[in-house]
Amino acid sequence: MRERVTDVALIDAGGANLGSVRYALERLGVTPRIVRDADELAGADRVILPGVGAAAPAMRALRAQGLVEALRDLKVPLLGVCLGMQLLYESSEEGETPCLGLLPGRVKALRPAPGIRIPHMGWNALSCVTGDGLLQGIRDGDRAYFVHGYAAPVDVGVSGTSVLATAHHGEAFAAIVRHGLYFGAQFHPERSSALGSRLLENFIRWVP
Repeated sequence: MRERVTDVALIDAGGANLGSVRYALERLGVTPRIVRDADELAGADRVILPGVGAAAPAMRALRAQGLVEALRDLKVPLLGVCLGMQLLYESSEEGETPCLGLLPGRVKALRPAPGIRIPHMGWNALSCVTGDGLLQGIRDGDRAYFVHGYAAPVDVGVSGTSVLATAHHGEAFAAIVRHGLYFGAQFHPERSSALGSRLLENFIRWVP
Protein backbone atom coordinates (compact mmCIF):
# COMPACT_ATOMS: atom_id res chain seq x y z
CA MET A 1 0.00 0.00 0.00
CA ARG A 2 1.29 3.41 -0.91
CA GLU A 3 2.39 5.42 2.11
CA ARG A 4 2.86 9.15 2.54
CA VAL A 5 6.47 9.77 3.55
CA THR A 6 7.50 13.21 4.71
CA ASP A 7 10.87 12.68 6.41
CA VAL A 8 13.76 10.75 4.88
CA ALA A 9 17.02 10.60 6.86
CA LEU A 10 20.23 10.09 4.87
CA ILE A 11 23.11 9.11 7.13
CA ASP A 12 26.48 10.76 6.61
CA ALA A 13 29.09 8.24 7.76
CA GLY A 14 31.75 9.54 5.40
CA GLY A 15 30.65 7.63 2.31
CA ALA A 16 31.67 9.20 -0.99
CA ASN A 17 28.27 8.44 -2.51
CA LEU A 18 26.29 10.58 -0.05
CA GLY A 19 25.83 13.42 -2.53
CA SER A 20 24.82 11.21 -5.43
CA VAL A 21 22.22 9.39 -3.31
CA ARG A 22 20.85 12.73 -2.17
CA TYR A 23 20.56 13.95 -5.78
CA ALA A 24 18.85 10.69 -6.80
CA LEU A 25 16.25 11.24 -4.07
CA GLU A 26 15.79 14.86 -5.06
CA ARG A 27 15.04 13.73 -8.62
CA LEU A 28 12.17 11.74 -7.11
CA GLY A 29 10.83 14.85 -5.40
CA VAL A 30 12.26 13.94 -1.97
CA THR A 31 14.59 16.26 -0.07
CA PRO A 32 16.37 14.12 2.54
CA ARG A 33 17.77 15.32 5.83
CA ILE A 34 21.50 14.67 6.23
CA VAL A 35 21.96 12.97 9.61
CA ARG A 36 25.23 12.92 11.52
CA ASP A 37 24.18 11.86 15.03
CA ALA A 38 21.56 9.78 16.81
CA ASP A 39 19.36 12.69 17.87
CA GLU A 40 18.86 13.73 14.24
CA LEU A 41 17.21 10.38 13.46
CA ALA A 42 14.15 11.32 15.51
CA GLY A 43 10.98 11.63 13.43
CA ALA A 44 12.33 9.93 10.31
CA ASP A 45 9.88 7.88 8.22
CA ARG A 46 12.68 6.22 6.23
CA VAL A 47 16.43 5.92 6.84
CA ILE A 48 19.09 5.30 4.18
CA LEU A 49 22.66 4.28 5.01
CA PRO A 50 24.89 4.76 1.94
CA GLY A 51 28.53 3.80 1.87
CA VAL A 52 31.68 3.61 -0.21
CA GLY A 53 34.99 2.44 1.21
CA ALA A 54 35.94 -0.06 3.89
CA ALA A 55 33.90 -1.62 6.69
CA ALA A 56 36.18 -0.82 9.63
CA PRO A 57 36.41 2.98 9.18
CA ALA A 58 32.69 3.17 8.38
CA MET A 59 31.83 1.37 11.63
CA ARG A 60 34.23 3.62 13.55
CA ALA A 61 32.40 6.64 12.13
CA LEU A 62 28.99 5.26 13.11
CA ARG A 63 30.20 4.54 16.65
CA ALA A 64 31.75 8.01 16.98
CA GLN A 65 28.45 9.55 15.90
CA GLY A 66 26.46 7.48 18.39
CA LEU A 67 24.54 5.89 15.54
CA VAL A 68 25.17 2.18 16.14
CA GLU A 69 22.61 1.72 18.92
CA ALA A 70 20.25 4.21 17.29
CA LEU A 71 20.19 2.14 14.09
CA ARG A 72 19.70 -1.06 16.06
CA ASP A 73 16.68 0.51 17.78
CA LEU A 74 14.99 1.83 14.60
CA LYS A 75 11.28 1.15 14.16
CA VAL A 76 11.07 2.45 10.58
CA PRO A 77 12.41 1.00 7.29
CA LEU A 78 16.19 1.20 6.82
CA LEU A 79 17.93 0.75 3.46
CA GLY A 80 21.66 0.03 3.33
CA VAL A 81 23.35 0.81 0.00
CA CYS A 82 26.57 -0.91 -1.16
CA LEU A 83 28.89 -0.80 1.88
CA GLY A 84 25.83 0.33 3.82
CA MET A 85 24.20 -3.04 3.05
CA GLN A 86 27.31 -4.92 4.21
CA LEU A 87 27.30 -3.00 7.50
CA LEU A 88 23.84 -4.38 8.28
CA TYR A 89 25.31 -7.87 8.78
CA GLU A 90 26.91 -9.31 11.91
CA SER A 91 30.46 -9.05 10.58
CA SER A 92 32.65 -8.63 7.51
CA GLU A 93 35.80 -10.43 6.43
CA GLU A 94 37.08 -6.98 5.43
CA GLY A 95 39.37 -6.18 8.33
CA GLU A 96 37.56 -8.80 10.46
CA THR A 97 35.06 -6.09 11.32
CA PRO A 98 32.08 -6.50 13.68
CA CYS A 99 29.13 -4.73 12.06
CA LEU A 100 25.62 -3.67 13.09
CA GLY A 101 24.18 -7.17 13.47
CA LEU A 102 20.79 -6.26 12.01
CA LEU A 103 21.03 -9.13 9.50
CA PRO A 104 22.38 -12.56 10.42
CA GLY A 105 25.48 -13.70 8.59
CA ARG A 106 28.95 -12.61 7.51
CA VAL A 107 30.03 -10.63 4.47
CA LYS A 108 32.82 -12.33 2.54
CA ALA A 109 35.41 -11.33 -0.05
CA LEU A 110 34.59 -12.06 -3.67
CA ARG A 111 36.98 -14.68 -5.00
CA PRO A 112 39.16 -13.85 -8.02
CA ALA A 113 39.19 -16.33 -10.88
CA PRO A 114 40.31 -16.42 -14.52
CA GLY A 115 38.43 -13.63 -16.29
CA ILE A 116 36.95 -12.36 -12.99
CA ARG A 117 38.31 -9.04 -11.80
CA ILE A 118 38.06 -7.93 -8.20
CA PRO A 119 36.68 -5.49 -7.27
CA HIS A 120 33.55 -6.12 -9.29
CA MET A 121 32.82 -2.92 -11.21
CA GLY A 122 30.11 -2.43 -13.80
CA TRP A 123 26.62 -3.39 -14.88
CA ASN A 124 25.24 -6.78 -13.96
CA ALA A 125 21.86 -8.47 -14.28
CA LEU A 126 19.66 -9.27 -11.30
CA SER A 127 18.10 -12.71 -11.03
CA CYS A 128 15.78 -14.63 -8.72
CA VAL A 129 13.82 -11.42 -8.21
CA THR A 130 10.98 -11.97 -5.73
CA GLY A 131 7.59 -10.30 -5.45
CA ASP A 132 8.54 -8.16 -2.45
CA GLY A 133 7.12 -4.63 -2.50
CA LEU A 134 10.64 -3.20 -2.67
CA LEU A 135 10.97 -4.76 -6.13
CA GLN A 136 7.66 -3.63 -7.58
CA GLY A 137 8.29 -3.15 -11.33
CA ILE A 138 11.78 -4.73 -11.23
CA ARG A 139 12.24 -8.00 -13.15
CA ASP A 140 14.74 -10.79 -13.70
CA GLY A 141 17.41 -9.57 -16.10
CA ASP A 142 17.17 -5.90 -15.21
CA ARG A 143 20.66 -4.47 -14.80
CA ALA A 144 22.21 -2.57 -11.91
CA TYR A 145 25.59 -0.90 -11.40
CA PHE A 146 27.99 -2.51 -8.89
CA VAL A 147 31.30 -1.43 -7.35
CA HIS A 148 32.43 -3.81 -4.59
CA GLY A 149 34.96 -6.42 -3.53
CA TYR A 150 32.87 -7.97 -0.74
CA ALA A 151 29.34 -9.34 -0.68
CA ALA A 152 26.89 -11.39 1.34
CA PRO A 153 26.67 -15.01 0.18
CA VAL A 154 23.30 -16.16 -1.07
CA ASP A 155 23.11 -18.85 1.62
CA VAL A 156 23.07 -16.35 4.50
CA GLY A 157 19.30 -15.97 4.10
CA VAL A 158 18.42 -17.51 7.47
CA SER A 159 16.46 -16.54 10.57
CA GLY A 160 13.88 -14.54 8.67
CA THR A 161 16.22 -12.88 6.17
CA SER A 162 15.11 -13.08 2.54
CA VAL A 163 17.43 -12.75 -0.45
CA LEU A 164 15.16 -10.79 -2.79
CA ALA A 165 17.52 -10.82 -5.78
CA THR A 166 20.92 -12.22 -6.64
CA ALA A 167 23.68 -11.31 -9.08
CA HIS A 168 26.69 -13.25 -10.36
CA HIS A 169 30.36 -12.32 -10.64
CA GLY A 170 32.35 -15.53 -10.65
CA GLU A 171 29.85 -16.75 -8.03
CA ALA A 172 26.33 -15.85 -6.98
CA PHE A 173 25.93 -13.25 -4.24
CA ALA A 174 23.06 -11.43 -2.56
CA ALA A 175 22.17 -8.28 -4.50
CA ILE A 176 19.04 -7.24 -2.56
CA VAL A 177 17.99 -8.50 0.87
CA ARG A 178 15.30 -7.95 3.47
CA HIS A 179 14.94 -8.78 7.15
CA GLY A 180 11.75 -7.25 8.50
CA LEU A 181 12.18 -3.49 8.18
CA TYR A 182 15.86 -3.77 7.20
CA PHE A 183 16.71 -3.75 3.48
CA GLY A 184 19.99 -3.87 1.58
CA ALA A 185 21.05 -3.21 -2.01
CA GLN A 186 24.61 -4.25 -2.87
CA PHE A 187 24.55 -2.18 -6.06
CA HIS A 188 24.36 1.60 -6.36
CA PRO A 189 20.74 2.62 -7.09
CA GLU A 190 21.86 6.21 -7.57
CA ARG A 191 23.96 5.02 -10.54
CA SER A 192 21.60 2.34 -11.84
CA SER A 193 19.38 4.43 -14.12
CA ALA A 194 15.67 3.51 -14.20
CA LEU A 195 16.09 0.38 -12.06
CA GLY A 196 17.77 2.34 -9.29
CA SER A 197 15.17 5.09 -9.38
CA ARG A 198 12.42 2.50 -9.16
CA LEU A 199 14.00 0.79 -6.16
CA LEU A 200 14.41 4.09 -4.31
CA GLU A 201 10.86 5.11 -5.21
CA ASN A 202 9.53 1.80 -3.92
CA PHE A 203 11.46 2.17 -0.68
CA ILE A 204 10.26 5.71 -0.16
CA ARG A 205 6.64 5.31 -1.26
CA TRP A 206 5.65 1.66 -0.91
CA VAL A 207 7.59 -0.19 1.77
CA PRO A 208 6.53 -1.83 4.03
